[in-house]
Amino acid sequence: MKLTAKPAANNALLISITTPDFKGDEAKESLAELARLVSTLGFKVVGTQSQHHNSSQRQNVLGAGKLAEIAHLTGYQGSIEEAEDFIDESFDFSSEIDELDFDDLPTGNFQYGAADVVVFDCDLSPSQMRTVEASLGVEVFDRTGIIIEIFSRHARTRTARLQVDIARLNYLVPRLRETAEGDKERQMGQGAGETSLELDRRNVRDQIAALKRELVSVQDEMKTRRTRRAELFTVALVGYTNAGKSSMMRAMTATEVVGEDKLFATLDTTVRALQPITQPRILVSDTVGFIKKLPHDLVASFHSTLAEAHDASLLLYVVDASDVSFRAQLDVVHDVLAQVGVEGSEKLLVLNKCDRLTEEQQLELIEEFPDAMLTSTRDPLDITKLHKYIVGVAEEGMIEEEITIPYSGQGIIGEIRSNMSVVKEEYDYEHIKLTVRSSAIDLARLKKRMQNS
Repeated sequence: MKLTAKPAANNALLISITTPDFKGDEAKESLAELARLVSTLGFKVVGTQSQHHNSSQRQNVLGAGKLAEIAHLTGYQGSIEEAEDFIDESFDFSSEIDELDFDDLPTGNFQYGAADVVVFDCDLSPSQMRTVEASLGVEVFDRTGIIIEIFSRHARTRTARLQVDIARLNYLVPRLRETAEGDKERQMGQGAGETSLELDRRNVRDQIAALKRELVSVQDEMKTRRTRRAELFTVALVGYTNAGKSSMMRAMTATEVVGEDKLFATLDTTVRALQPITQPRILVSDTVGFIKKLPHDLVASFHSTLAEAHDASLLLYVVDASDVSFRAQLDVVHDVLAQVGVEGSEKLLVLNKCDRLTEEQQLELIEEFPDAMLTSTRDPLDITKLHKYIVGVAEEGMIEEEITIPYSGQGIIGEIRSNMSVVKEEYDYEHIKLTVRSSAIDLARLKKRMQNS
């Protein structure tokens, strides 16, 4: 068998484990999404492989023959020699590549040793991962490990970094391994009490406990800020990762909010005022995106971040209408929000990126989702339409009342103009009559101040 030179690092081979409950289009869409995830980390996807099992929880996630095939693709000669009973020199490895036949994944001849990273589209137990790494001779990731790595790289604020670090360490604890030095120490009698592995695990648990204490402190500050904003009408953008939430946030608030055409470009909640400015102000928050099989620890860790959605007056469910799988993605959003207790808020489904659809496709979506709004963040008219809708919903919860104020009360008049919507103004010799629209809380506060002045 002729060997070829091994390429530069970060060439990834993707592995799909199909089961009776996870196969067909669902498995293909999931693997295509995994390709986008690893691309976000800078890996180059050079091919795919798949294996069918009754369950992905088998002790050996890959059969011996499949391990030998993949060992050829990673250039690990040892496994080839150990698997002579399963394959022979006439086996055409290139014919097995891209067996799931994705349009957006690479095709063509797949050379010996072309992959130096293997990524599974499922979760692997620590023992499964050890077995596969030993057999393939390259670094192995599972889906959760990839997602956590992306979160680690994209976290910007202290809150997000704390939440991701906790999830990362929880993932790491069962995957810690005894070091060779630790084994040698114990054999020489130099290690007493805990083994080096036990010490490592205890140190990680101590780190997690310290991070959780710090996170509680940060969360208290976030809760205080949310409490100060509680009297304002707030809109939360929620949806699948890369649905266009950050682009919509920029368009609605006329601010520069970080956002790229990558999965999980935004992890930190950003709050800005709706533009053009309204009285009273309306706040818009951009939240972390969701994804299928989002690791439980990440959902738990981001509970405080998603509290913005929990406290919102209006939820905009933003979906990429040009993605054929957006309905399944919308189900994921519903499931995750249910996990964090977001229920009962008023909602609007926003079918985003409609500029990528034909007129016929748009009409079909309108018929299927009559209560939804089709938008493109590139169309100012769509953003104006969305702005008008939000203001209309906010005003539904306001009270309209006439207030008479002497001209001497300029401070009160200034407060009204800053915090309330003035519908009508009438002037006489001694007073000004303002018809205002505001929340019951702000009106009660204003009347109390007028009584005390």
